Amino acid sequence: MQASVVNLLAGWVGMLLGVATGATIGLFFHNDEWLGGYGSYRRRLVRLGHISFFGLGFLNMMFAFSVAPLNLRDACLTVASWSLIIGAVTMPVCCFLTAWRKSFRHLFPIPVLATLSGILAILIGRGLG
Repeated sequence: MQASVVNLLAGWVGMLLGVATGATIGLFFHNDEWLGGYGSYRRRLVRLGHISFFGLGFLNMMFAFSVAPLNLRDACLTVASWSLIIGAVTMPVCCFLTAWRKSFRHLFPIPVLATLSGILAILIGRGLG
């Protein structure tokens, strides 16, 4: 399967999971003290995990639509594709795990570096990096 198709599907899965997690956590938003209240660390991390499904899903979709016009080289195309998928999977996982146990915050470099690597691979593959 082509990298662009895999990333497009990853993007749509991200949209689905964004809606599903939003619907699930939305069931509890009426409770002002849920997860420690609106401004609590845990509740902010859960919201960030929810929205990261959408944000990184959109990024994967943008990549899928950018592959042909940018004419990316094979190595950069592969690195970008996998890096963006890894970022899209690991960011919400890190957010939800960190909301559960603060010590998981040390995992955040994984999704950040994966996403950064994907973006840099796109720019380098196009000759802009």
